[in-house]
Amino acid sequence: MGDMHDAWFFIGIFVFIFLIWIAVGGPMHPIAFTGPTLAEPQELGGGTYLQLPRAPFRVGSQNVSLPGSSDGANTTGYSGNSEPLPSFVGGSTFGSPSIYRNLISMNHFVSGAASASAGNEYIEITVAQNASMPVDLSGWKLMSDASGNTSVIPEGTEVPRSGTINESQHIVLTPGTRAIIISGRSPIGASFRENKCIGYFSTFQTFSPSLPQNCPMPSDELASFYGTGYIRDSACIEYVKTLPRCQIAITPPIGASGVCQNFLVNYMNYNGCVEAHKKDSDFLGNTWRIYLGRSNSMWRTKNELVKLLDTGGNTVDAFGY
Repeated sequence: MGDMHDAWFFIGIFVFIFLIWIAVGGPMHPIAFTGPTLAEPQELGGGTYLQLPRAPFRVGSQNVSLPGSSDGANTTGYSGNSEPLPSFVGGSTFGSPSIYRNLISMNHFVSGAASASAGNEYIEITVAQNASMPVDLSGWKLMSDASGNTSVIPEGTEVPRSGTINESQHIVLTPGTRAIIISGRSPIGASFRENKCIGYFSTFQTFSPSLPQNCPMPSDELASFYGTGYIRDSACIEYVKTLPRCQIAITPPIGASGVCQNFLVNYMNYNGCVEAHKKDSDFLGNTWRIYLGRSNSMWRTKNELVKLLDTGGNTVDAFGY
C-alpha cells in the first residue's frame, strides 16, 4: 500500500506542473521556438570576441611585439637596454639608441684627428664576442655632432686581388672581429679584410696604421712549392733566406735557375700568396680596413662628439672629447 501511495504522489506533482505550463501559454510560448544560448562575450581590452588585442609584453628588459601589432611596434629599434644613456657637455644628447648598442662599440679615441692627410685619421669599432649574429655595417654612418661632417660606411672586398677590378660586397663583421675606419682613400682602391698575405701591399703603398707583416716565411714557401730538385738548388735556397716576410722579390739573383725564377714570380707576391693559401683555416684575419674616401679630415682635434649610427639613424655608440 505504501508503494501505491508514493506513486500517486509523484503522478500528482507532474499533473500540477503540466497545468501550470498550460496556464502560461504552453506550446505557444516564444521560448519553445528557441534553443539554448550563450551571451556574446564583452569586448576585452579593445578587442572583439573574434580577435584578441595585440600589445607589447615584456620579457626580461625587452619589449616584444606580437606580429600585426600597431601600438606595440618598435619604431626606434631599441631593444630596451636599461643602461643609462651617456651625457655630454654643452647639452648634446646620445640620441635614439640602436638595438646594436653595447654589441658594437667604438674605441672612444680618434687616432690622428685633424691630420693633414685624411689617410692618417681613423677610429676602431668592435663587435662583441657575445653578439648573436654577424653585423652588416654597409650603409651605417659616422657623424661629427660638432662639425656636421657625415660619412656613410661603404661596401668593400673581403679578399682583394692586385692588378684587377675587385667586386664589392657588404662589409659584414662577425662576433669578436673589428674594423679600422680610415677617413681617407684606400691605397688599393677598396676597403678590405686583412689576411695572411696582406702585408705584400706594403711594398709599394703606405698604410696607416701599418699592415701586419705576417706573410708565410719565404724559406717555408720555397720548400713547399719549389718541387723536385729543391735540395740541389743551393743558390736559390740561400737567396730566399735573405728575403723578409711580405717582400716582393723584384730582382732575382744573377744565374738563378729557371725553376727558382718561376718560384719567385709565382709565389713571392700578393696574388701568388693568396692562391697558395686562400684555403688555409687561418687565411682570413679578424680586422677590416674600411675607407670613407674623404679628401679632408673627418674629426676635430678637440670639442668633438663622434657618433656611429645604424641604417635607421639610431645611435649605436657615441663619445666626446
